[in-house]
Amino acid sequence: MHCPFCRHPDSRVIDSRTAEDGAAIRRRRSCPSCGRRFTTQETVILMVAKRSGVTEPFNRDKIVRGVRRACQGRPVTEDQLAILAQRVEDAIRSRGSSEIPSHEVGVAVLGPLRELDEVAYLRFASVYRGFESLADFEEEIAGLRQERDRGWVAGEGDQPVSPELDRQQLSEEVRPPEPTGQAPPPAREPAGNRAPTDRQRAGTR
Repeated sequence: MHCPFCRHPDSRVIDSRTAEDGAAIRRRRSCPSCGRRFTTQETVILMVAKRSGVTEPFNRDKIVRGVRRACQGRPVTEDQLAILAQRVEDAIRSRGSSEIPSHEVGVAVLGPLRELDEVAYLRFASVYRGFESLADFEEEIAGLRQERDRGWVAGEGDQPVSPELDRQQLSEEVRPPEPTGQAPPPAREPAGNRAPTDRQRAGTR
């Protein structure tokens, strides 16, 4: 490893730590020539096999460039694109394979992009899946609407809740209590409206 400061062809490792949940190793190095220190990171090279048979290393920047075109004119920031590319790489590496077909990269993009921006998702999906007519767009939009109409409640195991269940729960909350078969206790009259007792009459004589 060449020193980035003086270009000395050798360096000494003084510390090593795992990074990115064990997917990489960071090494702190010291240059024996100039004495300056720098950090390097070692990762397993993830190869992408194209349809032509050519393989090339996975490049996160390509993901960002491809999605950026679909996000033109949309309220999507560069930070969000970087996070999306990170999610795609993490999903691919979690499969435990050192080489994947190129079309699986596109499949891994669709989910995070759909969560990020539905319009950008439709643009990307129309190119990736080769939409040829309005019917293709209508079918995809119908699928998006179905997912939105399901309604997801956070904090309850991500279980879908139907509108019928919501109405049932609401009716139970506002429903008056069931009668118990016992007569309710008589209402107490205000003190000013009560008739005087015999003892009270005798005290006033």
